Amino acid sequence: MARFWSTVKDVIEQSDVLLLLLDARMVEDSRNLQIEESVLRSGRPLIYVVTKCDLVEKKAAEVWKQRLHPCVFVSSTKYHGLALLRERIQIVASRVGVERRKIRVGVLGYPNVGKSSLVNAMTGRGAAQTSVVSGHTRSKKYVTSASGIVFVDTPGVIPFEEKEKGSLKHAMMGAIDFSKEKDPDLVVLGILEKFPKKIEKYYGVEVQADGEETIKAVAIKCNLFAKGGVPDLRRSAVKILKDWQTGLIR
Repeated sequence: MARFWSTVKDVIEQSDVLLLLLDARMVEDSRNLQIEESVLRSGRPLIYVVTKCDLVEKKAAEVWKQRLHPCVFVSSTKYHGLALLRERIQIVASRVGVERRKIRVGVLGYPNVGKSSLVNAMTGRGAAQTSVVSGHTRSKKYVTSASGIVFVDTPGVIPFEEKEKGSLKHAMMGAIDFSKEKDPDLVVLGILEKFPKKIEKYYGVEVQADGEETIKAVAIKCNLFAKGGVPDLRRSAVKILKDWQTGLIR
């Protein structure tokens, strides 16, 4: 992780404009204040880019547009907001005297928040490899768009204090891959609490007051049973978490 932070700091120093990517479903939780402070100290302009905007209602987006400046909502899969983001980059860069075709843009944020997907969508290329597995990008990658903007994709980093104590929010936003989460049931319970009825609606199961009963209902609905015909709650929790991280549950 220390090596990744070193890479991120290098990218901040080498870039003309920085993008901090945030998950539209968990905007506040996916803000990396250490990165924000590093960018502030560098004097480089910062644009907040809220990814996966197709997974939230428009009303939720409007709230954050009032709180974060400048802020652009995008969907790399639906190609929403990309032209607006490109325009915002050029405006911000011009304010600091950068020539239009020589803008270097650093892309920062938590693991699996959508950095590589955004780079590919903005450049129309697949040079920045993507994966549902968090931490897929291991070093910085340079990808140039047709307009001449150079995007620098970076490894996702977690703030030091969060790395030490761990956090269920990392699994909720996909910074910890569903296959590596030790307590998927606890994460799913957190999703049920933070986003009531989304899981029940997606799987077509009855809303339960007890979160564990919801996980059980999904196991039965998806035919996930352990030996003896008992609903397999762990497999059910892993499936729910996977579907959440990959954006199937919305």
